[in-house]
Amino acid sequence: MEESTYEDWIKAGNIAAETLEYGRSLIKKGITMKEVCDACDNKIIKLGGIPAFPSQVSCNDIAAHFCPEEDDESAFEEQLVSLDVGACFKGAIGDNAVTVDLSGKYSDLIKASRDALDQALKIVQVGTTLSEIGKTVQETIQSHGFSPVRNLSGHGLGIYNIHDKPSIPNFDTGDSFQLSKGMKIAIEPFASMGKGIIYESSPATIFTLERKRPVRNPFARQALQEIESYKGLPFTTRWLTRKLGDMKTKIALRELNNLGILKGHPPLVDMSHGMVSQAEHTVLVDDKIRISTKL
Repeated sequence: MEESTYEDWIKAGNIAAETLEYGRSLIKKGITMKEVCDACDNKIIKLGGIPAFPSQVSCNDIAAHFCPEEDDESAFEEQLVSLDVGACFKGAIGDNAVTVDLSGKYSDLIKASRDALDQALKIVQVGTTLSEIGKTVQETIQSHGFSPVRNLSGHGLGIYNIHDKPSIPNFDTGDSFQLSKGMKIAIEPFASMGKGIIYESSPATIFTLERKRPVRNPFARQALQEIESYKGLPFTTRWLTRKLGDMKTKIALRELNNLGILKGHPPLVDMSHGMVSQAEHTVLVDDKIRISTKL
């Protein structure tokens, strides 16, 4: 496994933060979702990184994991849009998100997740417990009259690993685990106007390589070769379609899924279809806390 320096983590965070700010400026009525996702992915590459995962635009009651396919020309209208982008630099990862309201109706909901993130960041230091972070997020979101999404969480970050230990809760779990020096975490509050519980919808357009095994289908072999170049990081159907074409990609993904080689990450939707906002920053836990943000 590669080693990343402290400077690599700072670089990854800065790339992610600059890309998030750039992507937020692009989210306007009439612009397609695919355009924004492509622009963010390309911005990360232009800044010297690679996407840590496909840039995502999850709207309204979708909390996370929506990524348009190649033939999806859906344009933004009056949605509540959560933009989630991640950058990888020499294995180090920066992961952040922001919510944009194109309807003008949900400023309070956006403020709830944003304030929850800000309050959580204020208490992060060596020795802070996961319970303290979760309690802070929960109480802040509830003070705005909304519900934290309880079965979504922030997470640790590792080398080429966007979801490492520990899980950073969005409610008080009572977990006494303490943050230690050198940890890299993403704090990720979700505020919901609904139940604050999400379920997996379909279809998945984001995947990760779960395990390697031999495949006979030539399309699947070709796709697997491309997928292995992503170094274990998530990818989206659209990337393969542009390399292999639509038919080959569909056949390959069906074969790889049937063999258990891939893990799908379908859109995550609020159980009662309440609107959901998201805010997220990457944090380096050190004697002095470093936060990757330009927002």
